[in-house]
Amino acid sequence: MFGPITVPFGAKMLFNTVTLKPGVTFDDVELAFGELCSVVKDTYGGDKGGFIAGQVFKFSGFVSDEGSLTASRTADEHYVIVTYWRSFEEHERSHANHLFRNSFSKVASLCSDTKELGYDMLWQGEAGTR
Repeated sequence: MFGPITVPFGAKMLFNTVTLKPGVTFDDVELAFGELCSVVKDTYGGDKGGFIAGQVFKFSGFVSDEGSLTASRTADEHYVIVTYWRSFEEHERSHANHLFRNSFSKVASLCSDTKELGYDMLWQGEAGTR
């Protein structure tokens, strides 16, 4: 559950930002996040539905001076769910399924906002070793 992942070239990446309601902490939503991730991994993994891998991140508060073009150096606390799929169609089918909807509704009830955007992979690489 907490091991490294391998993402094949050409995978579709879904980037879901999750903002919790005021007063809700990650401790409050951690179990619901875990259940949601397990449902996706176990129900839609590989040939069962196109799910390849996923990750959950918490915004650290770090905003890069070197990589940011705008004057704004702030962002609200939020979480990100990054998932990799064989296709957007398989992603959408999985998310229309009642198993996913039931799990996601538990997370959504603790959120003030979620937004999931899909991306096509154009490049990937690893640091070289010499």
